[in-house]
Amino acid sequence: MPFKPLSVLPTAALTVALTTALTVALAGAPASARAETIRVAIGTQDTTINCATGGLLIRELKLLEKYLPRDGRYKEVRYDIQWKNFTSGAPLTSEMVADKLDIGSMADFPGSNNGAAFLKAGKRSVFITVLSGSTLGSGNGIVVPRDSKVTLLSELKGHTISVPFASTAHGMLLRAVAAQGWDPQKDVTIITQAPEVAGPALQAGRIEAHADFVPFVELFEHRGVARKIYDGAQANAPTYHGSLVSADYAARYPEVVVAFLRAALEADRLIAAEPEKYSLLIEQVTGIDAAVNYLYHGPLGLQTRDLTWKPEYRQALRTSIETLKLMGRDSPLNADSFIDDRYIRAAFKQSGLDYEQRLVNRDKLPLKAVDATTGRPITDVQRAAGIWVQGEPKVRHYASIENALADLRRIEAAGGKARAVYVHDLIHRIKLLAPTSWYAIDAKGQLSAFLQRDAAAAYAAANRGRVLDFAGAKAAGSTAL
Repeated sequence: MPFKPLSVLPTAALTVALTTALTVALAGAPASARAETIRVAIGTQDTTINCATGGLLIRELKLLEKYLPRDGRYKEVRYDIQWKNFTSGAPLTSEMVADKLDIGSMADFPGSNNGAAFLKAGKRSVFITVLSGSTLGSGNGIVVPRDSKVTLLSELKGHTISVPFASTAHGMLLRAVAAQGWDPQKDVTIITQAPEVAGPALQAGRIEAHADFVPFVELFEHRGVARKIYDGAQANAPTYHGSLVSADYAARYPEVVVAFLRAALEADRLIAAEPEKYSLLIEQVTGIDAAVNYLYHGPLGLQTRDLTWKPEYRQALRTSIETLKLMGRDSPLNADSFIDDRYIRAAFKQSGLDYEQRLVNRDKLPLKAVDATTGRPITDVQRAAGIWVQGEPKVRHYASIENALADLRRIEAAGGKARAVYVHDLIHRIKLLAPTSWYAIDAKGQLSAFLQRDAAAAYAAANRGRVLDFAGAKAAGSTAL
């Protein structure tokens, strides 16, 4: 019995197609013919921590095995599950195009490279889901050495900036340079440098600035080797990481693709419920500090885990395809046909979740907590803060920076140590690491946090206050309560 290819079925028919079409087509085949080994080869980026729900957590918690189909057409199937880890999207794409991998996770910009590479090889890949992203653009950034005098991107004209080439950070950097009105070939020198090389180079002062993707900008900050001077949110250019699949593979095994996405949805639910626990697991597997993992995955995180194709993410992919042209890599790739949301919609439905409801929700993982010093519920989060005390399983939350710093003084006086201290940028509403942030204290003694010194200075001037670094904020805020 012939059936329509999945590529032309309407969304409403996908679940029916997944559960009946192939089964009917093969119903007459003998059991020996139906028995087969299906490879499920998945490329991950473990250290790119916002891919965790599409890779690391699924693998470590064996969630894929839980959802792989085992009835109907798949009753006699044996699954050959293969995992391979990469540090960036480009080599992962190479192996997908070479048919060594079936599914892979990467950001919007390397994802557009993936689609273009498949087309060049006479094949197709499709973007099937978002995993985590920022409709504001946060997640990519630019850092300078910790002791650098540079505080703004505009001060880097004529200087050298390194970046992992063909990464989403590369795309962000090119857009940020263009927004300054600079010629990327003349006004700055952009060189390629992987994160593992950039870290020591920043620490030794061998590079003037470095642009990178999740989580390396914040990891360099947390480890004391760099300061972030630019966040992708300032460009208001949405960005995301998501998962792709070979279109041929998806057409052959649509139920397997949906099973992978159901596993991703469960991974998302688990980390939302216990972000500290799974931040520690990610640290154990990758070496990326749990404090940085929590910065992304905890309440009000730097990015939002989101498996729906919001208009902002669709636009991010269009922008990434346009950015390819800035690199001289024109391609017939079209974002609208490259994205295929039918599989994730089916996964939502089979998991008892409402895709449309989540699609219109742009909220970050909410903070539902009481102030650790007062016991009162935290209702206003714009100046909220948090301390993850070394040895404690949960982050302590505070309604104000002053309350957090007063508690930090008591923790340190008692011999304790903070794994991390978190604050929130008053302008961009992004979560920051407190030790590398700037502060303004107003005439009433209220502290506000900022990514950039000039923003703190402007706020201080408008509110009869003064600018402080973290040490100054600790001295001022530790007298609260």
